[in-house]
Amino acid sequence: MQAEQKIPDRRGRKARRTRDALAGAAFELVLDRGLREVTVEEIAERADLDRRTFSRYFAGKEDAVLDSVRGDGDRINEALRARPADEPPLTAYRRAVQDWLADPEIPAWHRRPRIYELLVLAEREPTLYAAFHHIRVDAQADSVAIIADRLGTDPLSDLRPAVTVAAGAGALLAAQAAWVRGDRPDELPRLVERAFDALVGELFTGPAPHSTTSTTSTTEGNGTS
Repeated sequence: MQAEQKIPDRRGRKARRTRDALAGAAFELVLDRGLREVTVEEIAERADLDRRTFSRYFAGKEDAVLDSVRGDGDRINEALRARPADEPPLTAYRRAVQDWLADPEIPAWHRRPRIYELLVLAEREPTLYAAFHHIRVDAQADSVAIIADRLGTDPLSDLRPAVTVAAGAGALLAAQAAWVRGDRPDELPRLVERAFDALVGELFTGPAPHSTTSTTSTTEGNGTS
């Protein structure tokens, strides 16, 4: 029985090494030369593998280069599952993101080499951005299921889990967008905090959207120039 278990374990480790080799080759080549200048054949060759092996693991070079961030949504969801049951759902999501950012064992984006470069590139390359969007959607679907379980509800009939995740993930996405456009790689945690602060209240503390228009209309009505 033990021998039978070792064979699948060994195969699994070999498959993981193969996938990591291809993903690492794609990551370095694409960041060094640009997405459009790199072929799947070159990625496979850099990993000392062939095109057929590449196709067993990845649908395209976009999937391969983004493999380094694919697990981050899973880590946020693991942290979300571990949050105290009595926390409000949005607070739990926020704390899960904070836990991911501060994890001392597996660094988050701002503490991993060249991830900032990768996400800057994803903002510029439509096919890379689309692949990254699919990764986020899959992670958010899992988040919705976790929040629904926390609330003891059915996410198909109760909109609260989906709304909570859409709000929390939207705050994280806004922070990420500001981060990659700000040229300050260490700023991600601060931007995440600002985004969630805005979500829970600061959005509504500024002047009313039509206050300037109303003042102008009143002034014009009084005939003041």
